[in-house]
Amino acid sequence: MSLKKDNYKSLDKKIMNFAINLAENNKYLTGTNPSVGCVIVKKKKILSFATTYKGGRPHAENIALSKNKYNNGSTLYSTLEPCSHHGKTPPCTNAIIKNKIKKVYYSIEDKDFRTFNKTKKILKSKNIKAKSGLQKNKVYNLYKEYNYIRSNKAPYIIGKIASSSNLNILRNNSTITNEHSRNVSHLLRFQNHAILTSYKTVNTDNPKLNCRLNGLEKYSPKVIVIDKNLKIKVNSFLIKNSKKNKLIIFHCSKNISKIKFLKKSGVKLIFQKCENNSYLNLKKISQKIYKLGLHRLLIESGKDLMTNFLNENLLNEFYFFKSDKIISTRNKINVSSLIKMINKYYKNKKKINTYLGNDTLTHYY
Repeated sequence: MSLKKDNYKSLDKKIMNFAINLAENNKYLTGTNPSVGCVIVKKKKILSFATTYKGGRPHAENIALSKNKYNNGSTLYSTLEPCSHHGKTPPCTNAIIKNKIKKVYYSIEDKDFRTFNKTKKILKSKNIKAKSGLQKNKVYNLYKEYNYIRSNKAPYIIGKIASSSNLNILRNNSTITNEHSRNVSHLLRFQNHAILTSYKTVNTDNPKLNCRLNGLEKYSPKVIVIDKNLKIKVNSFLIKNSKKNKLIIFHCSKNISKIKFLKKSGVKLIFQKCENNSYLNLKKISQKIYKLGLHRLLIESGKDLMTNFLNENLLNEFYFFKSDKIISTRNKINVSSLIKMINKYYKNKKKINTYLGNDTLTHYY
């Protein structure tokens, strides 16, 4: 693949833009590792390109380097600082040195403390030019979640709720939004490692909480339920399918018979000591979720749990779906106070321009 003549600075930007597009197209498919785009160029000709493999390994740099035997004297472009640490795979810097790469350009430093700001020193010691900052503004959103997770050692948490036009939700599994909005909701599920809800939502709505978009079903997230006293109904969909979905429940119950039943059903039970014998600490639960390797978390719950997450300052983003339907039955919950909180909590919000019919979607961040 040849590239048109251009001054070198402009050419560098074009190549890095290509790498960024590769990484963006692969986002949410790389597990807890970031999606990286890599392009290798020699004499203004692209020799190879790659993205991080599904699940997070091998890394993009190693894949791109392995595609061509003639990398000697080439320039490598990567959207993220190439790793320099030994993990489950050898460091990318080793492969760069072995392939006698001449120059390395990357957009931003890797927040992983094992690599952060170490790559330049390693490469320069081997007479390889290394420079960061190329198109760094364009990769901000690409690595926003990853940088937060690495910097805070906590999951990146997104809240989501849907209501009628008069800000009511039903106390059952009745549909409020249209099919288009539900498809966007399923896309959010695909993008996260886990969905968290309360036992109240499970007992009231009996949700499936999986991704049902064609081709993405296998990427359904794990389900986490907060259930202090293990009141979850044993005939719920989540319990009946707990072995398949690997259901996780946080609790502080001493109900031995219920504990035995749930364990036998395949539920992973995590005992979390109650604070002042009254409630489960959401910050501690979030930290435990991070340690489980579930770094992107979607909250799909009712008003009470969502309000608690807001009060604990744990929600990074929020999506509010609003239907054109009006709900005026007795069996409803009004969420106007929650939406008011959300509008005060977030500095930024924007209407998402999607094909939602008469529904609206507001993104808070």
